[in-house]
Amino acid sequence: MGTQNTRMATTKLIQDWVATHAEQRPDAPAVVELDRAFSYAQLDADSNRLAHALKRQGCNPGDRVCFLMPKGVTAFVSLFGILKADCIYVPLDTSSPAARLAKIVSSCDPKILLAAGPVSTLVSELLAVEGIPEDMPVAWLDEGLPPFAERTPPRFCASDLVAFSESPPDYRNRPESLAYILFTSGSTGMPKGVMISHYNVTRFIDWTQSYFKISPEERLSSHAPLHFDLSVIDIYAAFSAGAQLHLVPTELSLLPNKLVAFMRERKLTQWVSVPSLLSYIAKFDVVRQDDFPELKRLIWCGETFPTPALIHWMKRLPHVQFTNLYGPTEATCASSYYTIPACPNDDHAAIPIGVACDGEELLVLGDDMSPTPPGEKGNLYIGGVGLSAGYWQDAEKSLAAFVPDPRNSAHRIYRTGDLGSVGKDGLFYMHGRADFQIKSRGYRIELGEIEAALHGFKELREVAVVAMDTGGFEGATICCAYEPMEDIEVTSVQLRKRLEKILPAYMIPTRWMKYPKIPRNANDKIDRRLLANRFRPVTSLGSE
Repeated sequence: MGTQNTRMATTKLIQDWVATHAEQRPDAPAVVELDRAFSYAQLDADSNRLAHALKRQGCNPGDRVCFLMPKGVTAFVSLFGILKADCIYVPLDTSSPAARLAKIVSSCDPKILLAAGPVSTLVSELLAVEGIPEDMPVAWLDEGLPPFAERTPPRFCASDLVAFSESPPDYRNRPESLAYILFTSGSTGMPKGVMISHYNVTRFIDWTQSYFKISPEERLSSHAPLHFDLSVIDIYAAFSAGAQLHLVPTELSLLPNKLVAFMRERKLTQWVSVPSLLSYIAKFDVVRQDDFPELKRLIWCGETFPTPALIHWMKRLPHVQFTNLYGPTEATCASSYYTIPACPNDDHAAIPIGVACDGEELLVLGDDMSPTPPGEKGNLYIGGVGLSAGYWQDAEKSLAAFVPDPRNSAHRIYRTGDLGSVGKDGLFYMHGRADFQIKSRGYRIELGEIEAALHGFKELREVAVVAMDTGGFEGATICCAYEPMEDIEVTSVQLRKRLEKILPAYMIPTRWMKYPKIPRNANDKIDRRLLANRFRPVTSLGSE
């Protein structure tokens, strides 16, 4: 461990947090999954074994390694094993169809795919997608052999890992090396891979530690899926502090009573969530007065938290610190923060996104790239230490989104696509989107990706996807207007079923309207404002 300690003193890599606590507090729980606690020593040793196995397979610094498995202990062993092998991890969404996963896999060209849990059918479907080689290297990190093993034998299985050393590998990555790529929705139908470095993450987590002062005795929630940027604060805020990370079962998201019971039973000290879920819980009125006595802070990020739902929570939990984080994936989880000083007394009170985190900067600029006056809306830009290097293998999109800082062209700023303003109080406020990107259930969705998928259906002459902000659990309701080809009958039910084979469930429109001719405006463009207004009276799902 002497070499490892020397490296920790000269560099700062994500995996160093786990190694440090494994040495200092080996028996302390790192991950708690259902009734099973997994210690820092176990996480460190098992991820070391996996790193050695990956190196044996020829993994080199900078290689991508995808992992497809439910969030659990094995997923965290995979994540840290990939980093310790000097590689870049790419988490895949187990709820996405194989066709969409194939786009991500083809784009990042992984050295190997790690899989575990109830995903063997999905792996088989992925390997059968045109363009994905049938002999693509796959490792099975579960007991036994999966069904796809007959056609594609795994390079190694979970049982093989015991033969590898649990000592730390001699990893060579530096802070500026890429740590992970998260693929987000793309307007052309091709997901965009956001590249994040070790430095991006460690600087953000340094700020969370200095601001929230998380102690090793704390119990933090892990609710967001690993392919979702919000998971970054869940995971690394816990592991950097040597605290416990309690995995929230996915099925509890639609069961408010059981989710709240989980929070009580685990005596969580920190809860991080998307506002749509918090609003959903508030509607069922299941949080008691002075509930969760151990809870210190409730943090939200990813979308706007409706003020009435915020008031609902703050009145019941006066002992809890409520903090709003703002920031896109391209700026590493969050770039600004605002802790609510007191419960608002007005349902319509605007909640600011606050001020920039340490090392970050927010700018509100006009179309001419000059600063807007206080109180005036403009385009919201972000600069600073959290900024991504850009999009994986997409220089054109990177140059369009990461633009030169007008004050110093040697520096870059990120065009968020959000509208913002600076209030008289000096705080930043967000005023929605300036483009066709939306947030639904905390997921960032390009409506253009949904349209691109629908345009692939030969039965359709024209489609238009719009969204309405309902303020409910969904965050935004996705609506589709479609125009069939002449003499062709096609229903929304048929379109939904076909779309479910291409896109994840959260991207499927819930409201549909069939048109003989989709309305256009005076410029002969689809009249999206008119369509959105026409969808408003519709209350039944799947309407024609």
